[in-house]
Amino acid sequence: MDLGTANTIIISNDKIVVDEPSVVALDRITNKMIAVGDKAKMMYEKVHDNIKTIRPLRDGVIADFYACEQMIRGLIKMVNSRNRLFAPSLRMVIGVPSGSTDVELRAVRDSAEHAGGRDVYLIFEPMAAAIGIGLDVEAPQGNMIVDIGGGTTEIAVISLGGLVSNNSIRIAGDEMTADIQEYMGRQHNIKVSERMAERIKINVGAAITDLGEDAPEDYVVYGPNKITALPMEVPVCYQEIAHCLDKTINKIETAVLTALESTQPELYADIVKNGIYLAGGGALLRGLAKRLTDKINIQFHVAEDPLRAVAKGTGVALKNINRFSFLMR
Repeated sequence: MDLGTANTIIISNDKIVVDEPSVVALDRITNKMIAVGDKAKMMYEKVHDNIKTIRPLRDGVIADFYACEQMIRGLIKMVNSRNRLFAPSLRMVIGVPSGSTDVELRAVRDSAEHAGGRDVYLIFEPMAAAIGIGLDVEAPQGNMIVDIGGGTTEIAVISLGGLVSNNSIRIAGDEMTADIQEYMGRQHNIKVSERMAERIKINVGAAITDLGEDAPEDYVVYGPNKITALPMEVPVCYQEIAHCLDKTINKIETAVLTALESTQPELYADIVKNGIYLAGGGALLRGLAKRLTDKINIQFHVAEDPLRAVAKGTGVALKNINRFSFLMR
């Protein structure tokens, strides 16, 4: 299971059985779960007073323990309804940020156990992403992963089945979404919701101002004027968003350079030869790999399926529980 800030993905028997937003809707009076995943996301920012929609994870860690437990239960029920052979008492491997504290790791483990997990193992997300991409993490060779998720960016150098150096920063997709919200209000005087800002990021999000033939068409945003509340229609181009996201991407670049500075020369040579791998939803930002390559002078490769790299890695780890010594219980 890739328990992500934005999306949760569950893999069973090499198949993706759940790929849903990390959102749960609860009844305010009874505190019972009403919806989870896509259904809850459709309610997000649209509910009345008797319903609350919650994103239980913030910055890669559990912000609401009860809501997280309910969300995991709901997602596991989805698996059971689609696959009747799925055991009710589960052995799980869950990806967690490499910068998690002992308290945060315990919170993830407890949530999974309360939701029906029998044997719960934890794996750091950069390690899971490397396995999901298909790298040999146990080889005496340096590989570098930059996993840009919703709440955290995980940067790690991996060799001999361990994290030689890692840097986990709480700057990632959510920060970019917030940047877009703030920019639209400041520059265009239009109020946009978190969901609308996310749609802008998906449709015209970019890391560089010259995408050439890959440039997306302008995206039209609808919303109320901040002052008059009258309806507005604002076309947004990718160059605007590239300027808007510049500061946040700069922070990610700095974090990558910091991780490289602390890397031993032999491993550094391997990384220069092999390149650096981008995973997570942030890897899909247009022009990001090119910008990082130009800035750092090391080739950046976008993983084949960056959104699901961590989940695939947890699936492989589940099959090799007795072999991988880096799994945490």
